[in-house]
Amino acid sequence: MTRGERPAPTGAPVPRRRPCEGAWAGAAPPGKPIRVVIADDHAMVREGTRRILETHPDLRVVGETDRADGVVELARSLTPDVVLLDVRLSGESGIEAARRISTGFPGVRVLMVSVCDEADSVLAALAAGASGYLLKTVSGRELSEAVRTVAAGVTVLDRSLSARLGWGQAAVAPKPRGRTLTPREMEVLRLIADGRPNREIALRLEISQRTVERHCDNIFLKLGVGSRTEAVVQAATSSLVVLAQSRGW
Repeated sequence: MTRGERPAPTGAPVPRRRPCEGAWAGAAPPGKPIRVVIADDHAMVREGTRRILETHPDLRVVGETDRADGVVELARSLTPDVVLLDVRLSGESGIEAARRISTGFPGVRVLMVSVCDEADSVLAALAAGASGYLLKTVSGRELSEAVRTVAAGVTVLDRSLSARLGWGQAAVAPKPRGRTLTPREMEVLRLIADGRPNREIALRLEISQRTVERHCDNIFLKLGVGSRTEAVVQAATSSLVVLAQSRGW
């Protein structure tokens, strides 16, 4: 147990729910707690996560599910502040669920919590609208703090992932617009985020590779980054992602 955490009370009454998903009843603590939905395909992980969060009076678990379609429905019916979402869920992927929640319910923040540490999955989740990505190796204290941080409108990345992606900050507030990309640069950026090499981007957009390279240079300059990976992370954690979502990125 991490220092500062309180053990979950033994013998505490557990509200009834359906086997795989449901909304939790119960009295909320005074004030306005952060309302959380948990989506994970392992019941033990959901139970452990719920116990960790509910040791904090400002965090309240209001629902849980093991299915991607279930978490989208809970986001619709409960309008939580934060959804904790695994990449792997029953049905469609957690990344697709993140995209559906982010586009359909913009007031709901999505925090991915997964064992998957592949850069492609992290970038895909951020591009889908997730407000953060943690590995399941984080402590209970770190998880609780991340929920609060995401609820406050700040993007969170697991420190090991931010180091691997070459991104120096573990938590960065979304950057305001200021260096606007042209429509063509946005098209190039979306294809970069899709993992397309310059040659394929040129073929898709019917332009030369040299023109693609020039667009990439302009994108890097405007976003203040030095690589394709950094450009995607920057776009996914700024207002640019809104434009990307409108095109189904």
